[in-house]
Amino acid sequence: MGIDRGNSECLAKSYERGKRAGEAPCARGTGWSPCPHQGYNSTPLQGVRILRTEAVLHDVPVLYKPGAIFVLQGRKQGVLEGEVYLYDEEHYLAVSVPVPFRMESVASPERPLLAVYVEFDMRLAAEIASEVGARHARSTVGKVKSLVSSRMEPAIEDVVLRLLRALHDPVELTILGSGILRELHYRVLVGPQGGAMISALQQCGTSGRIVQSLARLRETYSSEILVAALAGEAGMSVPSYHVHFKALTGSSPIQYVKAMRLHEARLMLARQDKTIAEVAASVGYASPAQFSRDFKRHFRRTASEEAEWVRRHLGELA
Repeated sequence: MGIDRGNSECLAKSYERGKRAGEAPCARGTGWSPCPHQGYNSTPLQGVRILRTEAVLHDVPVLYKPGAIFVLQGRKQGVLEGEVYLYDEEHYLAVSVPVPFRMESVASPERPLLAVYVEFDMRLAAEIASEVGARHARSTVGKVKSLVSSRMEPAIEDVVLRLLRALHDPVELTILGSGILRELHYRVLVGPQGGAMISALQQCGTSGRIVQSLARLRETYSSEILVAALAGEAGMSVPSYHVHFKALTGSSPIQYVKAMRLHEARLMLARQDKTIAEVAASVGYASPAQFSRDFKRHFRRTASEEAEWVRRHLGELA
C-alpha cells in the first residue's frame, strides 16, 4: 500500500493552504516553515529536505546521494540502463550508491509535486546494517543495486507520516526527531531493497570494492582520475574493473566522474558565488570552453541557463 491517500492529501493540502494564506509561522528558533516554498526546503533535521515543485520535467539528468525519496503527491520516475524506477504516492525510491540517471516528473500548479528527500547518515546506516546483518545474516544477503523502487509498506508509511507530523511541532521534533529518523533508516534497510542496500554498506566482494571506489571518487573527483590506478586499488584488471563498474553504475568510470563534476558544478552555479570559469576549475576542468561544451551536452542548456532554471524551480538547496 502507499501512504494513505487521505493522510497524504491532507498533508499536501495543509502545506498548500498554509503557503497561500501565510498561515504557517516558522518553528520557533529553527527558521523552518512547515509550508514549503517552490523548490527544495531545508528542515531542522540534518539530511531531510522537502521538495515542492509545479514543474513538469522530461529526461532530466539527476544524481542522488544515498538515501530515500518519498513522494506525497505527484509522480516521478527514473531510467537507468533501460530500467524504469517509479517513485510516487505508492512507491519510494531507495538509493544505495550515487549514480547518474535520467528522471521525469508530473506536477502542476493545481497539484504540485511534494516529496521528502532523506539523505542517509552513512555512519548510522552502517551501524544499523551491521546489527541487522549480524542477526539476520541469511535474509540480508543480496546483490548490490544502485537504485531500487519499492512499494510503500504500512511500517514505512507510518514512520514517514510521523516524521512529517514532527516537522510541524518544534517540541515534538526536538524530542522525537532523531529517533524517528533512525527508525526511518532502519525501515528502509529492512524493506524489500534492504539486502541490496546492506550489501552496498558492508562493501563485501567485487561489488563492495566498486562501492569503495565510488566513495574514493566522491572525495577526489576534481583531481586527475586514472582508471588503471582505480582498478589496481580495487584489485582488478582494467577490463574487469570497467565491466563491474558499469554493471553497478550504468556508466564507465570516466563518464561517471564527468557526470559527478557537472552535477557539482550545477549546484555551485545555482548558489551564485562563483563565475563559470571558477566553477569549471573547482570541479577539475582545465578548460572552461570544454566545461561549457560538456555541460550543455549533459543538461541540454548552457551553464548560465541551467543555473537560472535551478534557482527558479528547485532553489539553492538543489
